[in-house]
Amino acid sequence: MAEIVAAFGVPHVPNFPAQVAREGPQSKVARLYAEVAGHLDAVSPDALLVFDSDHLNTFFFDNMPTFLVGVTDSIEGPNDQTPMPHYRVGGHAQLAAHVRASGLARGFDLSLSQDFSVDHSIMVPLHFLTPRMQIPIVPMFINGLCPPLPGARRCYALGEMVRAAVKEWPRNLRVAVLASGSFSLEIGGPKVPHDSIAGTPDQEWTRRVQHLLAHAQINELLEEATAARMQRAGNIGGELLNWIAMLGVIGERKPRFIEPEVEHGRCYGAWRWD
Repeated sequence: MAEIVAAFGVPHVPNFPAQVAREGPQSKVARLYAEVAGHLDAVSPDALLVFDSDHLNTFFFDNMPTFLVGVTDSIEGPNDQTPMPHYRVGGHAQLAAHVRASGLARGFDLSLSQDFSVDHSIMVPLHFLTPRMQIPIVPMFINGLCPPLPGARRCYALGEMVRAAVKEWPRNLRVAVLASGSFSLEIGGPKVPHDSIAGTPDQEWTRRVQHLLAHAQINELLEEATAARMQRAGNIGGELLNWIAMLGVIGERKPRFIEPEVEHGRCYGAWRWD
């Protein structure tokens, strides 16, 4: 029987690979990713289920799913202009199809894609966490950027559904969960400083989210993570929903490791119970 063995949360800033290549392995970004990668290596997962929000590179306004499961054996990226290597990673198509079927049976109208590529929001984390691309992934896309966004409790319920689906998988499989995204970030919008294209409009929200994560105060997070509150944190603030879906998979557990970068509106975390 399959089991959930760990969960992880990281940001996916597109300039990270070039920054680390320039600054070296002792840079803060490299060290934080290495910390999370060490926890991932320790649990040796057979598959990695990734909650992510596409940045209008894989999907666009003419086809914008609220929730979508990618069911394929091979995934390439990044499909945008991110300065990093181009990768091909395996997809766990059988598990993905099972999760989608289980979701449909439980009342989640999950969209399907079998022919797609992914942008930096998946490939930047994999570049640091699984650089050999040796772990097949199941990408699950949540619309966290284009209003109206799904509700926080619905995203948490999505994670609970995934947990039940994995438990029903009839073969032995160790599954880890990855959430990718920022808590406070504005790109090209009115909350950006005049001399920049991006900014962190709500550092206090980042502190609050990190506190709630660190203390496993999940109900409080679900109550506070309204669409209006995430919008005040920036036009990318809805990426928090990826983390909330991840929490739905693992339940009310405290992280083994958590480190915020409040000034940048992001956080790194690892949840293990081995």
